[in-house]
Amino acid sequence: MAIKDYLRERFFPHMWCPGCGHGTVLNSLLRAVEELGLNKSNIVMTSGIGCSARISGYVDFHSLHTLHGRALAFATGVKLSKPELTVIVPMGDGDALAIGGNHFIHAARRNIDITAIVMNNRIYGMTGGQFSPLSGPGKKATTAPYLTIDNEFDVVELAKAAGATFVARSTAYHCQEATNYLKQAILHKGFSVVEILSQCPTHYGRKNREGDAAAMLEIQRDSTARIGSKALDDNPHLIPRGIFVDIEKPEYCEEYNKIIDRAMKRKAS
Repeated sequence: MAIKDYLRERFFPHMWCPGCGHGTVLNSLLRAVEELGLNKSNIVMTSGIGCSARISGYVDFHSLHTLHGRALAFATGVKLSKPELTVIVPMGDGDALAIGGNHFIHAARRNIDITAIVMNNRIYGMTGGQFSPLSGPGKKATTAPYLTIDNEFDVVELAKAAGATFVARSTAYHCQEATNYLKQAILHKGFSVVEILSQCPTHYGRKNREGDAAAMLEIQRDSTARIGSKALDDNPHLIPRGIFVDIEKPEYCEEYNKIIDRAMKRKAS
């Protein structure tokens, strides 16, 4: 793999902690881009704030490192102005579903042709280990020393309910599977969401005694199962992985262009 062709080496070494799963997600994404044979000059990546958002600075694509929670809003503007571009948005817990939650549900509702990658490490890593909308109850964090009581969002169910037309889930442990889902998401014509469970040994793992990065990867392996598998039938408490939605609906940019065409025809007449 000619990985250096896709990276801005001048920004390395990266700022991720040792054992962080986000580097594996970046690897899966770059493999997807290469296997699809995409021209990097036709890719735009937008990101907000947080550990996950640093990806936009490391890839040698057109990129925007934007405001916290507003990555999808910026991506929507890019896609509407240049619909021929491939637009990818890596997000963390907050960017996607806290401060950015409103943008997430409306991007899904509109079915705009963007690939959203939700890197779910269940914590706010960059700002010190606060709990997030994906932490779930019974967890420790710097802002929950006596355990969390908030229920977590289910990214897959939320994306489905909001109208996303491609929804998948994988983990940093299942990196080849993640690459395959990312390829399908990028090719899909519509709003695609790929949730990738990613370990944070520095904050979440340490606070919740899940061990080092290797131990947390084993948890990802043992606590998940492919949809349709016997393991999931036998143990419904496992987190399902796979493609949950893959349907066709009118894409927002194409529908918007029809409005422009109708307006231009009326003006000409």
